[in-house]
Amino acid sequence: MALGREVFVVDALRTPIGRFGGGLRGVRADDLAAMVIDALLQRNGVVAGGALDPARIDEVIFGCANQAGEDNRNVARMATLLAGLPDSVPAITVNRLCASGMDAVLAGWRRVALGEADVVVCGGVEGMTRAPWVLGKPEDDPARGNQTMYDTALGWRFPNPKLDARFPLEAMGVTAENVATRYGIARHDQDAFALRSHERAIAAWSGGRFAREVIAVTTTRGKQPTTCDRDEGPRADTSLERLARLRPAFAEGGSVTAGNASTLNDGAAALLLVSEAGLRAMGRPAMGKIVGGASAGVDPRFMGMGPVPAVERLFGQVGWTWGDVDLVELNEAFAAQALAVLQHWQIAPERVNLDGGAIALGHPLGMSGARITGAALYALAHHGGRRAIASLCVGVGQGVAIAVEAID
Repeated sequence: MALGREVFVVDALRTPIGRFGGGLRGVRADDLAAMVIDALLQRNGVVAGGALDPARIDEVIFGCANQAGEDNRNVARMATLLAGLPDSVPAITVNRLCASGMDAVLAGWRRVALGEADVVVCGGVEGMTRAPWVLGKPEDDPARGNQTMYDTALGWRFPNPKLDARFPLEAMGVTAENVATRYGIARHDQDAFALRSHERAIAAWSGGRFAREVIAVTTTRGKQPTTCDRDEGPRADTSLERLARLRPAFAEGGSVTAGNASTLNDGAAALLLVSEAGLRAMGRPAMGKIVGGASAGVDPRFMGMGPVPAVERLFGQVGWTWGDVDLVELNEAFAAQALAVLQHWQIAPERVNLDGGAIALGHPLGMSGARITGAALYALAHHGGRRAIASLCVGVGQGVAIAVEAID
C-alpha cells in the first residue's frame, strides 16, 4: 500500500537479551528503553551539536506488552525523558502483545510516509523478570474470601468469563500443542528446529555479525558493576539428544517442551526512521527502507498461525510474492508454530532466521517485533539479498508482518 513518501531506516540496535533472572534483572524497563534510545541517537549524531538536533525528533514510539509495573503509564514517554531528550519530543506506547515492537515501527513508518513526521525513534522493551504480581480490587467492601493474584510476566490475567464461554483460555504453550496436532508437526522436527536456532545464533556471535547490532548494558546491582554484552540464551552444549530428554511442558504426551519453545526474557531495541529530507539532514546512508506492513486475526486457539494471513495481506499491499523475498525473520514463539507457518508458506529453512531466532536468543515480548525488523535488515547486509519479510504470531490470535528492502 503506497502511503506517499519513502521511509528509510538509518540504524537499528538492541540490548543483549537477558534470560529470566539473568544479567538484566537489575535494570528497570524504562531505563532499558532509555539506554537504547540514547545509544541509537548518539551513534547517529542526533545530539546537541551533532548531525541532527534532538529537538527535530517528531515522535518516539515504543511497544511494550506488560505495562503493569515499572513499565506503566506510557513507558515510551518515561524512557524519552530518561534518555535526556527535550521535553518537546512527544512519545507514545503501543501494545499488541508479542508484536508491540513491530507495531511501534509500523506506526513510525506511517507517520513518516504520510508526511506527519521526518524523524521518528521507534522500538520496544520488555522486562519480564521484573514483571509484578497484581491483585485486583475486590468488588465487595469489605473484601471477603480468597483473592486471586496474577503473575504478569506472561499469560492471561483477570480473564473475562464471557471470553471463557466462547473458547478455552489456553496458555500459549497449549495453543502450540494445538498447532502441532492440527498440522502434524513431529517432536523430532521441533527439536531439530530448536537446535538449528541455537547453532545459528552461536555462529552469528562467533562470526561477529551481532557486533554492530548489540550494545553492552552495565548494571550496578550488587557491590560491583556488571556488564551484559551478549545474549544469554544461545547454548553451545545443546544437542538433539539433550532436547529429546526434556518432558512435554504443557500437555501429557505432548511435543512442546522448554527446549523447543521461546523463553521469558528482558531486553530493548530501537530503530531510527527518517524521510528523505531527514536523511539529507543527517548526511549519512540508510540501512534500508520499510515498504509496508499488515496485521490479521486468527482463532486464538491456533494463535501461532497468525503470520500466514498477515503476510498474505502484506503481499497484497506491496505486490510481492515469495519469489520476490530473499530472507525471512519469523519469530520463534514455539518451534511447532514456526514449522507449521513455514509448511504453509512452502519456503526452505535456509531462508529463515539465518542468525538464530527466539528459541535461542529469547523473546522479550514488547522488544521482539522491533528486534526482528532490525534483524531482517542486518541479515540482508550479512547474507546478501534485497528484500526481506519479518513477522510474528500474537497471543489471543493475531499476526503482524513488515516488508523491508536494502538500499541499492
